[in-house]
Amino acid sequence: MTIEELKQKALSLTLQPGVYLMKDKQGEIIYVGKAKALKNRVVSYFRENSSHTEKVRQMVAHVNDFDYIVTASEFEALVLECSLIKLHKPKYNIMLKDDKGYHYIHITGGDYPRIEAAKQKDGDGEFLGPYVSSYIVKQSVDEANRAFCLPTCSKKFPQEFRKGRPCLNFHIHRCFGLCQGKMGREEYRKLIGEAVDYIRHGSIASVEELEKEMNEAAESLDFERAARLRDRIRAIQKITATQQVLLDEDKNLDVIAFAQNHLVVCAVVIQYREGRLMDKLTYFFEESSADLTELRGEFLTQYYASARDIARTILLDGQPEDAELFAEFARSRAGHAVSISVPQKGNRKKLIEMAHNNALEQLSDRVQRTGREVAALEQLGSLLRMPSPPLYIEAYDISNWGETGRVGGMIVFENGRPLKSDYKRFAIKEVAGQDDFASMAEVLRRRMTRYQNGDPAFSRLPDLILLDGGKGQLSAVQKVFAEMGIRVPLYGMVKDSRHRTRALVGEGGEIALSALKSAFTLVTAIQDEVHRFAIAYQRTLHKKANYDSDLKKLPGIGDARAKALLKEFRTKKRILEASPAELGDVVHFPPEKAEALWQGIHALWGAGEAE
Repeated sequence: MTIEELKQKALSLTLQPGVYLMKDKQGEIIYVGKAKALKNRVVSYFRENSSHTEKVRQMVAHVNDFDYIVTASEFEALVLECSLIKLHKPKYNIMLKDDKGYHYIHITGGDYPRIEAAKQKDGDGEFLGPYVSSYIVKQSVDEANRAFCLPTCSKKFPQEFRKGRPCLNFHIHRCFGLCQGKMGREEYRKLIGEAVDYIRHGSIASVEELEKEMNEAAESLDFERAARLRDRIRAIQKITATQQVLLDEDKNLDVIAFAQNHLVVCAVVIQYREGRLMDKLTYFFEESSADLTELRGEFLTQYYASARDIARTILLDGQPEDAELFAEFARSRAGHAVSISVPQKGNRKKLIEMAHNNALEQLSDRVQRTGREVAALEQLGSLLRMPSPPLYIEAYDISNWGETGRVGGMIVFENGRPLKSDYKRFAIKEVAGQDDFASMAEVLRRRMTRYQNGDPAFSRLPDLILLDGGKGQLSAVQKVFAEMGIRVPLYGMVKDSRHRTRALVGEGGEIALSALKSAFTLVTAIQDEVHRFAIAYQRTLHKKANYDSDLKKLPGIGDARAKALLKEFRTKKRILEASPAELGDVVHFPPEKAEALWQGIHALWGAGEAE
């Protein structure tokens, strides 16, 4: 079917809730969605000039037909949507695939077992898991070994009892010194059992049991054992202190946050159970242009549709689409009350920030950028209320030095880093005198004219343009863009009295940057770089003008020949290094005049002044 035919078919749909299934030419289901009103939702896909995301545009381009199922309520539509997505795995629905393998906690076999992290179920002994996160496995193993002072060395027991001195871990109280042979097999295995119980059930249950044993040991006058148990209790309490500070109110919760860039979106789910961090799940989606509110809702529904353990408290970094409907869905899946919130302050906010930082770091690992760069672009996009982070930013500055040094510099930052291959320089040609506003307007007009004319060097429109200057520069360029029909977010970079970046200025006035450290650092770096680049170009032109003036003092050298020499050799150093024949070839002098020119240049500048 054509788009118009699909639209006409959609116009005949009911206004009741339901599920729609988009199909391609082969009849394969490529997208499943739910709707409060089927007609309104499905028609929206086939309207002209609709503000769809790139993902939706690609999906619509492959739609040849669609089917639908009417439901009694929107909630029924949501449940049916989840079921159909699981069944058909449509290409354009997000699929929750963690890119990590499974990990296990291994309690080794033998008379004196160890607790280790393992990637596979290989070897004797017991395996706890599987866990999706290697981080959680390693953290749990390290905590248990430290809290119970278990050996982590390579020695074999009981073969190596009392052979050699205890290692450093014993002296810094990280190991009780099994190698000394003072603990029997049964007592050691009981200690391992307590450590495994700690991993399974958390610190509170472990401490209560250990306190009971310590009191019994003290009552029976076994003070040495009581002291060991006391030290173990203190170690557990020390390790879990930070978590207990954060989780004073909530013992079982899921914390979910997202990070986004031009390539991918990352979702992180951090699970706390019984007051302990139990797992961290990471998901990536090729949904770079997606609206996070919509994506968040889609992710949450699919994640909790298959989750085996739903916490009583779910903390989110932002409101999902259809938040109330999702809350009802989560409660129905969990079989118990579920609280859903977007924390704004306090310990819960700290947990969201931790999840968000994890998402940023995972995202930066995926695309080889630092978490700080990702955060800076996110903050800047949010500050300017842009639909997505500005990944390709152009910045402009004007530098003046008399009539010979009026220039414009254009720099580019891509993904938070300078893209020097795209830097451009403009010599001011149309503006007479030192008029920064008119000069800025000239530079941007020339840049956008070359874009509209299809110049490959200017073929990409930026996500954001920053001008070094205030309202004057901004107003001058806004007029140019209005005349040319250019629609790119445009802001001026304002400095304070000490020439430090202070704010951005747009149509609505100034926007302070100081509260957002990452965005402030990025804009400052952009402003400093564009100023440096413009000044460097201006100084180059000024030097060339001086060289041009000096060369015209020599016999037979006028404007044309002076410019030809500078164009060919570019610097004073290279002119001084040139032979008489090379100089003569450029200005078309015979050998004797070329020799005289060579001598004149060296008399004028001297070899020691080469730059």
